[in-house]
Amino acid sequence: MKIALLRVDDGFNMEATDEGGHKVLMDSSLENGGKNNGVRPMQMVIMGLGGCSAIDVLMILKKQRQEVTDLRIEIDGEREKGKEPSLWESAHLVFHLTGKIDADKAARAVELSMNKYCSVAETLRQGNTKLTWEVKLNA
Repeated sequence: MKIALLRVDDGFNMEATDEGGHKVLMDSSLENGGKNNGVRPMQMVIMGLGGCSAIDVLMILKKQRQEVTDLRIEIDGEREKGKEPSLWESAHLVFHLTGKIDADKAARAVELSMNKYCSVAETLRQGNTKLTWEVKLNA
């Protein structure tokens, strides 16, 4: 995999492009000298966790012939305080699933993603991030 990173301005605004030409803007906060023109790199890690797990969950439920009409994930993360680098200490994910979905199958799909299939979850765990989750069905 190759990623190209280009500095966009005279600050910290960066444009990352993957091999497929997909682009993402990253920047730092105003307090840190950035212009707030993009996602913070550490926020992207947590976004990646949500995206990785969402794909897993949807694939698992599709194989189980569950009808998912909507999926939304809320993530609440906490970073270490007073440390450099400041790693993710914890992340709690709330999976909101809508559709004709068996509750046990939904819970199992999320568990499989978070404990077995999601590479981002495992990467975070290797850094001692505590990952927790819950599933809300048709709420």
